[in-house]
Amino acid sequence: MPARHARLTDASDELAAALAAIREELELTAEFPPAAQAEAEAYAASPRLPDADRTDVDFVTIDPEGSTDLDQALHLERDGDGFVVRYAIADVPAFVEPGGAIDAEARRRGQTMYAPDGRVPLHPPIVSEGAASLLEGQERSAYVWTMHLDASGDVTETTLERARVRSRAQLTYVEAQRRVDAGDAMLGLLREIGELRIALEEAREGASLDMPEEQVVRDGDDFAIERRELLPVERWNAQLSLMTGMEAANLQLRAKRGILRTMPVPPPGDVERFRTEVRAIGEEWVEGEHYGAFLRRLDRSKPTTLAILQAARRLFRGASYTVLDDDSVASELEQAAIGAPYAHTTAPLRRLVDRYVLAHCDAIANGREIPAWATEGLEGLPEIMQASGQLASRLERESIDAVEIAVLRHRIGEEFDAVVVETRKEGATIQLLDPPTEAACDTAAGPGTRIRVRLTEADLAARRLRFAEA
Repeated sequence: MPARHARLTDASDELAAALAAIREELELTAEFPPAAQAEAEAYAASPRLPDADRTDVDFVTIDPEGSTDLDQALHLERDGDGFVVRYAIADVPAFVEPGGAIDAEARRRGQTMYAPDGRVPLHPPIVSEGAASLLEGQERSAYVWTMHLDASGDVTETTLERARVRSRAQLTYVEAQRRVDAGDAMLGLLREIGELRIALEEAREGASLDMPEEQVVRDGDDFAIERRELLPVERWNAQLSLMTGMEAANLQLRAKRGILRTMPVPPPGDVERFRTEVRAIGEEWVEGEHYGAFLRRLDRSKPTTLAILQAARRLFRGASYTVLDDDSVASELEQAAIGAPYAHTTAPLRRLVDRYVLAHCDAIANGREIPAWATEGLEGLPEIMQASGQLASRLERESIDAVEIAVLRHRIGEEFDAVVVETRKEGATIQLLDPPTEAACDTAAGPGTRIRVRLTEADLAARRLRFAEA
């Protein structure tokens, strides 16, 4: 399910304590075992670099401001009426010894965990934010994908190699957008390719939740949520990552070996419930329009849009990981939200499964035997990723709940517009329209009904938020 992250720029002692308590309850700690830390320090002192040299390519990275764990760098050029996209991915297998301490700890963690006030990393920061990160001006080992695209943006040829690279610039989204708008030759192609890929996504009935970034800031003695709409460059950049993941899936499917990220088509009942909620919120969704096309055209500046995007998350349920073998059934291997087979491969510093996908793809693309550690490591990997995903979702959900309580706790007695999401024996769940918050509510109204509610409880220490129909 797409994540909804909130960043915290200033916290009260009480909110900070609540967020720390959540991580403690979930047994999440940023510290690494001494053996894993020692392995990371040894690699950082003497990184292993491949012979192939692509440091002549003017790669750049594009990430949120303040990022240090840089997984991807890109370079674009025109090729006749088409394009060449080079996408460099951090070489995590270079510093993870199979069966070693970092390997064991990474399989225990599964992925980096994000909270409003910080993160719990997958790998020791000395490598994930230092020696292996694609930092500006630093020579690094990377998996370099080279994808040739035709005039429509479709991939016609893909190669993959392990090579040394050097990023020329570490750009924030704002800086990258500014360069695009100013006519930067290379990043101007990002707009062109990104728009072509979005058109292809629409043609295959893919769907995307472009959730705005949220920041929780102090407002006097209270808190407020400030939202930032995604810049166009963020959507274009995301399309390159999706394209690389689709190519990774195609390589693995060719060999019938590896692991894909799969998701079923949402059941008709879920789509109809979402349509009912959209109607209650007050947005027009015409009959026959695919939900992906509807989500793409929503005005992100409207306060009700985030509530619709929140409700749409229920259409993105059931994602899992599928290990390929000779008996794999093609119809069961698609990622429905993308509208194609797909593999996680572009974030190995932050997600365990990407390391195994990269090793499989590198071997398959170059006609070599897949490393034994990569094939053997698939055993239990879907369960590891599923469990860590559930833990990450719980951390996200409970952290955002705490932040929302902090935002709303001084508004006891105030009324809000809301839509009933679901009803159970213990009560209903509602979605506030503004601020877009899910909470418990005492009401007899059925799902999809728009109601007026009054805030009755906002207890940060107990982490309880409750409303009653006004």
